[in-house]
Amino acid sequence: MNLRPYIEKFARRLAEVEAALASPDAFANQQKGQELTREYSRLKELVGTGNAYLRCAADLAGNRALLAAEPPESELAQMAKDEVARLEVAEQKLARDVQFGLVPPDPTDSRNTIIEIRAGAGGSESALFAADLYRMFTRYAETHGWKIEPMDSSVSELGGFKDVTFGVNGQDVYKRLKYESGVHRVQRVPATEAQGRIHTSTATVAVLPEAEEVDIEIRPEDLDIQVCRAGGHGGQGVNTTDSAVRIVHKPTGTEVRCQDERSQLKNKTKALKVLRSRLLERRLADEKSKYDAQRSSQVGTGERSEKIRTYNFPQNRVTDHRIDLTVYNLANVMEGELDEIIEPLMSHDLQDRLAKLKL
Repeated sequence: MNLRPYIEKFARRLAEVEAALASPDAFANQQKGQELTREYSRLKELVGTGNAYLRCAADLAGNRALLAAEPPESELAQMAKDEVARLEVAEQKLARDVQFGLVPPDPTDSRNTIIEIRAGAGGSESALFAADLYRMFTRYAETHGWKIEPMDSSVSELGGFKDVTFGVNGQDVYKRLKYESGVHRVQRVPATEAQGRIHTSTATVAVLPEAEEVDIEIRPEDLDIQVCRAGGHGGQGVNTTDSAVRIVHKPTGTEVRCQDERSQLKNKTKALKVLRSRLLERRLADEKSKYDAQRSSQVGTGERSEKIRTYNFPQNRVTDHRIDLTVYNLANVMEGELDEIIEPLMSHDLQDRLAKLKL
């Protein structure tokens, strides 16, 4: 795919937006001014990436020509060969980043994210696996400089989580984490298994783009708000005061709760944030279903057959079933090294979107 014409088109549009922002009345309309500012930021980064891609492609072509002209055993040929290998990887990544600019940007990609993990099939082992997934996502967030915001959790008897809800705040959080929605399946020997048999368990993960107040209007009369004493592990300020909050959105039956904070007001604020995000996710999914029969945000019932990914401990294997990708690096994946799975998922999604645009 020849990307040069698109990069030149981006550069022309960048100049137009830059000129518009330099106009004295650029912010006469505040909303339009903000839209221009966001477009300028996106285009500036995209043109920079595009120029880096063109330089990389030129360097790659030069080294390939040098490799073809030199005797294979010469030192210069070996240096060119090493450079070709390095530049091919760099060119592929830069090309993908430029191609992302060809598809209409998803307005939710830049948003903070709320993640809900629930134990599925498999009893106590599924709760332990839910805790492992929580740790995996928090470690992944740390590597990207994102901030974790605990919201609610329910601890199982043997440890682990029956369910846990937390926010992830940072740059391009939803853009990367949205591919984690679905049923995650684990195959391993549980600590409680005396005969060494491998068990299969699941946990469901829902990844919700954080909604803003302007996205979803929630009327006070549509809410049933209850306060109670928090349960589970926590300090005395959490467990001895009526600080936990439970909210039911009566029109949809959506229920959320938050007990992480000592302050009832803070828990209510967090619970409303989760509720608003769930309602936004529902609305986005309904809109998407008009054009796509399969909702990307659906996590299913948690049955083993619905898995999107399998974590097989005896074989040190992680398989993402959506793109038939297998890596034998399970220990590192569980430590939060998810990019080797998320990057191919992003590329696959990009190719689908480009195909729909006939590019």
